[in-house]
Amino acid sequence: NKEPAVVQQVRVFYEPSRFGGWPANYGIWNWGNEILVGFALGYDKDRGEMHHHIDPDKPQVDRFARSTDGGRSWTIEVPNVQPAPAGLLPVDFSHADFAMRVPKAGDAGGSSSIYYSLDRGKSWSRVALPNFGVPSIAARTEYLVDGKSECTLFLTSAKSNGKEGRPFAGRTQDGGRSWKFLSWIGPEPEGFSIMPATVRLSDSDLLTVVRCRDGWKRWLSAYGSQDNGKTWRYRNDPAPSLGEGNPPSLIELEDGRLCLTYGYRAAPFHIGARMSSDRGATWSEEFVVRGGVANRDMGYVRSVQRPDGKIVSVYYLSDDEIGPERYIEATLWDPGSLESRK
Repeated sequence: NKEPAVVQQVRVFYEPSRFGGWPANYGIWNWGNEILVGFALGYDKDRGEMHHHIDPDKPQVDRFARSTDGGRSWTIEVPNVQPAPAGLLPVDFSHADFAMRVPKAGDAGGSSSIYYSLDRGKSWSRVALPNFGVPSIAARTEYLVDGKSECTLFLTSAKSNGKEGRPFAGRTQDGGRSWKFLSWIGPEPEGFSIMPATVRLSDSDLLTVVRCRDGWKRWLSAYGSQDNGKTWRYRNDPAPSLGEGNPPSLIELEDGRLCLTYGYRAAPFHIGARMSSDRGATWSEEFVVRGGVANRDMGYVRSVQRPDGKIVSVYYLSDDEIGPERYIEATLWDPGSLESRK
């Protein structure tokens, strides 16, 4: 099999009159075929074509979906969150069952917290996240574990004018007891540059893809670092147009290729993927992971690779078969066997 192919689509969460959305704001983790993904749960409300169909006057809560069979079936869980017990830090980031999430706190700011787990997300400890000396933080979960005590976070700050947003990196080298600002990723944009998705290519090389907007244009841009995140240089635009825009999910496959997944918010609405066999220097044509999406309120993908090589991409959408409600779905797909040139 040399070309990518959809294997199966699985409903992760659907409930009449409810809204399930935005996995990219929460995170995805996997331990072999055990996969955990977060999402927002609210109530469905038709607010017109240009708004998210979630009722702002009813409660919205966090939920997790867990699969223990590589994404073929899922159970829904309520987060179990406790303040971090005194003395528990430093965290062992290399712990076999470690997971961390940095939930969204606000588009142009607000305080954020780090939640970490040492039992595959069955329970979480909460600690405050410093402001890194930036105007304010609009966080989503994106991090690289670099050792037992070292971890790099990829976050978004408000711009100097207070508006959304500019990406940056922060790092701890003492197990999370202290975090320091590391670098801005790219210049301050006219529009916004948000929601970085990052892979480590070597001890010194990083590649991050960010969601960009300038006027009516929406796209994904890639930046590379050759000094372990201290400085960044623009590389290319892996997805030059995304309709109204959507965040990236970027992973390195076991064969060395990079896999980028995202939502395409223009007709025909779909979940797309692109591959790179040369460490992000060039990108393939788009592969449609999931077509037939009903409208713009969709996407926010998170992807992981299973031990058998299949990819599990989780996102939210609505379609004409199920009904008007937004729900969470996973596509299980084969990335093909294009020769790696890493």
